[in-house]
Amino acid sequence: MFVTANVVNSMNVAEINTYEQLRDLDADSDQLNSDIIKIASTVLGCDTNDINNIEVLKKGMTNRSFLFKALGQKYIMRIPGEGTDQLIDRKNEADVYRAISGRGLCDDPIYINRNNGYKITKFLENVRACDPNNESDVKKCIEVLKKFHSMKLKVNHSFDIYGQIDFYESLWNGSESMYPDYKETKENIFKLKRFIEEEPKIMCLTHIDAVPDNFLFYSDDNGEEKLQLTDWEYAGMQDPHVDIAMFCIYSLYDKKQIDKFIDIYFNNECSNNLRCKIYCYISICGLLWSNWCEYKSQFGVEFGEYSLRQYRYAKEYYRFATKLMKLKKV
Repeated sequence: MFVTANVVNSMNVAEINTYEQLRDLDADSDQLNSDIIKIASTVLGCDTNDINNIEVLKKGMTNRSFLFKALGQKYIMRIPGEGTDQLIDRKNEADVYRAISGRGLCDDPIYINRNNGYKITKFLENVRACDPNNESDVKKCIEVLKKFHSMKLKVNHSFDIYGQIDFYESLWNGSESMYPDYKETKENIFKLKRFIEEEPKIMCLTHIDAVPDNFLFYSDDNGEEKLQLTDWEYAGMQDPHVDIAMFCIYSLYDKKQIDKFIDIYFNNECSNNLRCKIYCYISICGLLWSNWCEYKSQFGVEFGEYSLRQYRYAKEYYRFATKLMKLKKV
């Protein structure tokens, strides 16, 4: 038994009181149905009639979730979104939750299905996500990241960024990228591989999706503010400095903000080589999520500026990284 939490925004919920309303709300999908209610009641040891106050939450970038109440306690159930079965290995995700269980990084899930990705977690009241433009928030998130990275946890699977770039591209089913210079950009990204491989690194469990939305602030029973890192779907063995890149590009930081984030993480002791490596990761991860967005667009899921900015990170930070490499050789 393992838990994460999600934020409920009252502007993005719709209350439903019957199974029929639940089906009507999501009539084009077979994901929200009475079978899910039965799963929840079985896991929690209650009758299906005890599942009430159901609120469908705003769809996330990968999943959809709903909030419900049972026997006086609120819970969130996660349902994988369209095409997610192509993107996430749920058995690997379950293994990650086992590795981090009891480590204080997040609550342990009450239920997680290794086959379909359904997950039930306790709901935390008064939760808010990290504000990437609030320095106090960011510093606290960095401390959590450093704590997690210092644990050097191990799992039996890795997250291959280059492999995932090719994989997401393969899911386009032969379609061309929306970007006319995609082929050149991808070739440049792959040129960074040799530099990264030659740089020293300590491979360990890395979150991969360590973005501001997944750092959740909440109050414990004593009213003390706590912070946890949630949503471990993509986590695997990797260079933990990838998490730095991911936080920055999801926050849509400019170069000044990125350099500041790096300096805070490394206590102003980041070498040029290390900074260059992180620039490489920003470039590579930018293309990774750009390809991911292009895949999701096949299901009518569009991310607007986020998608475009990821592609720009791929191009711009290739230039920043190669410029630092040239300076090294002088």
